[in-house]
Amino acid sequence: MGELTEIQSFYKGKIIFVTGGTGFMGKVLIEKLLYSCSDLNKIYVLIRPKRGRTPEIRVDEIFKLPMFQRIRKQKPEIMKKVKALSGDVGMKNLGLTDEQLDILINETDIVFHCAATLRLESKLRDAIDMNTIGTERIIELSKRMKKLKAFVHLSTAFCYADKEELDEKVYEPSADPHDVMRLVQWLDESTIDLITPKILDVHPNTYTFSKRLTEKLIADEYPNLPCSIARPSIVTPALAEPLPGWVDSLNGPVGLMVGGGKGVIRSMLCNGRYHAEVIPVDLAINALIAIGHRTATMKHASMPVYNITQSGILPITWGEVLGKGKKIAYKYPFEKQIWYPTGDIHDSKFVHNLIVFFFHIIPAYFIDFLMLIFRQKRFMVRLQNRISVGLEVLQYFTTREWVFHNTNLLIMWGEMSPKDKKIFPIDFLSIDDAAYIKTCILGARQYCMKENLSTLPKARRHQAILYVIHIIAVYLFYFGILYLIYKNIDVARTGLDSVTEHIKSFTCKLSSLGGAI
Repeated sequence: MGELTEIQSFYKGKIIFVTGGTGFMGKVLIEKLLYSCSDLNKIYVLIRPKRGRTPEIRVDEIFKLPMFQRIRKQKPEIMKKVKALSGDVGMKNLGLTDEQLDILINETDIVFHCAATLRLESKLRDAIDMNTIGTERIIELSKRMKKLKAFVHLSTAFCYADKEELDEKVYEPSADPHDVMRLVQWLDESTIDLITPKILDVHPNTYTFSKRLTEKLIADEYPNLPCSIARPSIVTPALAEPLPGWVDSLNGPVGLMVGGGKGVIRSMLCNGRYHAEVIPVDLAINALIAIGHRTATMKHASMPVYNITQSGILPITWGEVLGKGKKIAYKYPFEKQIWYPTGDIHDSKFVHNLIVFFFHIIPAYFIDFLMLIFRQKRFMVRLQNRISVGLEVLQYFTTREWVFHNTNLLIMWGEMSPKDKKIFPIDFLSIDDAAYIKTCILGARQYCMKENLSTLPKARRHQAILYVIHIIAVYLFYFGILYLIYKNIDVARTGLDSVTEHIKSFTCKLSSLGGAI
């Protein structure tokens, strides 16, 4: 392997505890640690049983994913260093046995807390229980860890909805975290739903609100707990590692890209002049690993916060992303498009809602009506409802200009050794926009939609047919409008003449009345 770098040397022999290890970022974190910090001792991963599968079975399934292929080929023995612990951040003591708790308390060197519910539309109780109370449980356990050197909490750059310009510090929340936690535990669901808008205050959803409260909990533990907060912006498919374009979630821009590419999404409320604050998952994970090292080896006067964003470094607007993305998507179309993908972004809510009504809702009901006639399972209205909810929660972030100051991140990057920079790159300037968008589209096609690249020729032929149908439909629509005008021009002229005569008659009466006076 050769001489270890500074970061690799730090992780050598370390025992790491990871929550959220089955999530998109969690899996990439585990893969990167195993591949680039192979001399670590072991990684404990908190995993809950799911659908009859034990945590051990779930770990085995994760290792079979394409993202772990370089480890399977080059370092298969390393996978034995991952140990599954059956538990859940939503349970008392994380659902762990006394023996498991003792192991973590006596052995753990580093904690990466990535577990969270990412559903923006979650109910308040669910979001607080998972994101805030769950983090409190992790904090309490971490405070008992005898060898703990670093506690890294994965937050989000969007957790302060009222601040479109965000510094690398923790701001005071609008409510006390402990009060809110007690509230959701005491009140019934219907009462919580009733008062949720008042509690959220400036926050557009429960996700950002619960993450903001969580940051306050962690900040209050510093410096007694060697902690730091990492705030990535919108996380997108991998730039290079573990595979170019790797993504296994349709959350955020990837879902929009797939929906638009298949012709399902025709409009999104978004200001094309505003900048897209996104970051490839592998760059975010490299930063997370470097933050773990920096938290343990450097003293800070206040708790370190890192905005993992490319804000101001590689500016690109939503309009530019869409323009470049469309050109690439036409070359590499998705399978089974239902309409030619000509969707667009609009900053007018009226125009957006109009397009949604005519090109989302009406076609959905029409398709489901056809499915009913042919005795097939209806799905389109349900799908469009889910899309509508997703678009509605995302539009808050795409209709605002965000500025995230990332000084701490850039200082960390600048102080990393050349070898560490090569192994754990966080270089935004090396990204080629067009090439990366192509990588994202092909990644979503292969890994999310399971569409093999060998089907591209067939998909292109299908898209060409849809293009012809689309052009015919557009011309027929405008022809129909002109035809209606032509057929009703006499009626319109007669009506106009009648209105004119009435106006003239009314004017004459007014004149006569004026003369009489």
